[in-house]
Amino acid sequence: MNLNTLSLVNYKNFENQIFDFDTKINCFVGANGIGKTNALDAIYHLAFGKSYFNPIALQNIKHGEEFFVIDGRFTKNEREEKIVVSLKRGQKKVIKRNSKAYEKFSEHIGFIPLVIISPADRDLIIEGSDTRRKFIDSVISQSDKSYLSALIAYNKILSQRNALLKYFALNSTFNSDNLEVYNDQLATYGAEIFKKRDDFLKTFIPIFLQRYNAISLSGESINLTYKSDLFNAELSSLLDQNLSKDRALQYTSVGIHKDDLVFLIDGFPIKKFGSQGQQKSFLIALKLAQFDFIKQQSGVSPILLLDDIFDKLDENRVAQIISLVDDEHFGQIFISDTHGERTENIVKQIHQSYKIFKL
Repeated sequence: MNLNTLSLVNYKNFENQIFDFDTKINCFVGANGIGKTNALDAIYHLAFGKSYFNPIALQNIKHGEEFFVIDGRFTKNEREEKIVVSLKRGQKKVIKRNSKAYEKFSEHIGFIPLVIISPADRDLIIEGSDTRRKFIDSVISQSDKSYLSALIAYNKILSQRNALLKYFALNSTFNSDNLEVYNDQLATYGAEIFKKRDDFLKTFIPIFLQRYNAISLSGESINLTYKSDLFNAELSSLLDQNLSKDRALQYTSVGIHKDDLVFLIDGFPIKKFGSQGQQKSFLIALKLAQFDFIKQQSGVSPILLLDDIFDKLDENRVAQIISLVDDEHFGQIFISDTHGERTENIVKQIHQSYKIFKL
């Protein structure tokens, strides 16, 4: 999978810009605020139909303009592919593949396998369980369309059940038959999602541990554990057991929408007991394991975006990461960094062709 050309019109701070890329390594260098991360985010946008950094779509339009267009020309399995994402104020976002618009954005997910490693990933450690669930869902969805469909259906039914619980409370009424319709559907989709998450993590965690050990030279013990209500009972039973609680809270308090990933170092939460370097290594290992898993599932090397990852890492850890990507296992890599000279010294060690874009 290669991105050959990227064309940006009114995207964030870019008015009109075209990039022609190397098939291996591409580096965006320049001062903070110049647009390095925005260029990477545009590539992410082509893969996922949304920004990695700003979920409010209209805020990705350049100030004072009415629209943005991101145009990417790819080569996948020796075929040319054109992906265009566009948004005009007052209209819905449009994603086109080879000039044909998708009816559902979910149909596009997974077509361009991509992994981003960014300082923003720290949210996986410091934010709530929702952020970690989204990580799991993003990885599985890139290679499993039925999982994504089940997840969309589950979230829709969950929203409807929550609305019904609020209606009951506001109108001092209750109808168990109406609620049971939603319970049955949640239980069906929830069981499917739980099983796929559990199976995924049984495969993923050993890959992650291997990646972390390759990056970190300090020998600390780290782990990931999957936490879910469904390890204790089937969702239908849990919904029945928690009915009084749900009616009082006016929302659904149990289910796969409460699942979490627990990040541990030497048996303790890495959020509290991991150093900044350990946390960064943990997150990089997590994302490289994501890369390995997607490649294993799809047979295609994902595009790898490295946003400012050499900041706050000591030279040993940087050297380890470089030695890992100096390998035919990886395909096309995009790097952003504030220090052009540092970047060039790093990429020279990789023994691959490269281009540097000074912004």
